[in-house]
Amino acid sequence: MELSAFGDFSLGDFTIIDLIAATTNAFNGALLAREPSHYRKFTVVGIILIAVFGGIGGGVSRDVLLNDIPAALTNPLYLILCAVAGFLALRVSGVLDADRTARIFDFMSAFSLPWYAVVGTDKALDADLPYVACIAIGIVGPTAGRFFIDLTCGVTPQHFVRGEWFVGTAALTSVVYIVASAGLGLSIYPATLVAFAVGFVFRVSARRLKWEEPLPNTDAGARVLSS
Repeated sequence: MELSAFGDFSLGDFTIIDLIAATTNAFNGALLAREPSHYRKFTVVGIILIAVFGGIGGGVSRDVLLNDIPAALTNPLYLILCAVAGFLALRVSGVLDADRTARIFDFMSAFSLPWYAVVGTDKALDADLPYVACIAIGIVGPTAGRFFIDLTCGVTPQHFVRGEWFVGTAALTSVVYIVASAGLGLSIYPATLVAFAVGFVFRVSARRLKWEEPLPNTDAGARVLSS
């Protein structure tokens, strides 16, 4: 049997970055599934499946929007590494206390979000999409996995409730990558590192300093509902 029958195990310029993001998101997904806000008496298999959904969900959504066959379906490393990450996260959550698990989750989510945003933005630029569409794709990549997990757990998706700039971090990272790559002409890796650094620092700062998206004017909302 030829090797191609098992899939494409090749590692291109952005495949490694994409795998890092997918694996980290899978780890986060398993940790999130164990949180009281999301846990619904899931089995071990159920949690690992949630980890896989969280890991590849953003990449699959991104590739479908770009009319590409999802990389997670052609390269077995995505499913393998996401499943392993889910199992490891399950073990970690069983050993560490809630506070330490929460700190790991915060760090890993801040770490993975900019990577996925960069990959999505770069692929959209390669497809010659307008910059606005590139930013949109850059947002879908790192956030769609969380969307699927929240829906599976019966929780309002993080995209739509107040938090420390979850979607905003993805948008900021995408904009910085476009400026660094298309505007300043930096090559892949320098542009990636610049965009990642900005997104990571912003997300960590938002978490530490409790920066949150503004809420609408409640008085105005009440007037609309009463009219």
